[in-house]
Amino acid sequence: MQSAPLIDDGVHTAYKRLIPSHADFPVPGIDFKDLAPLFADGEQFAATCDGLCERLEGVAVDFDAVLAVESRGFVVGAPIASRLRRGLIMVRKPGKLPGATDKFGYTCEYGSGTMEVREGAVVPGSSYLVLDDVLATGGTARAVADHVARMGGVVAGYCFLVELSFLDGRARLGDAPVVSLIVY
Repeated sequence: MQSAPLIDDGVHTAYKRLIPSHADFPVPGIDFKDLAPLFADGEQFAATCDGLCERLEGVAVDFDAVLAVESRGFVVGAPIASRLRRGLIMVRKPGKLPGATDKFGYTCEYGSGTMEVREGAVVPGSSYLVLDDVLATGGTARAVADHVARMGGVVAGYCFLVELSFLDGRARLGDAPVVSLIVY
């Protein structure tokens, strides 16, 4: 089941004004969406988190923990997990977590690499909300979902602050609900 993106109304337009684009960053051809001004505005950031929680209600609230992807996914994932009274599992770049980790690869619109979660963080039979800042081609979220499946868990849904709909990342995410707040 795919949920519809937020309709472009006045509130949506206000969000977009707080998210400037930077052409050719981090590599040529990428139009980077800078979320820092939105995060810096306390009222708008709170409204953003409220909006995501509202969009999740009735769509993807039956999950045990949020899997938040480094690094801007942490900024949004922590308040969402807290407000919904769920655990937060950080999906990190290599070498950022102490102790034993589970490693898995990903490919996104501007490269590929490896991510890690704490070993045993994804529990067989548990369900997870995969959360990242931006849904572009869907490669990162798909890699997290594939890791969850390999570990015996279930992806209950996906959550993104921004969706670049013209890249059709939703198509890679399967049947789990997808919640996005701001859509380009």
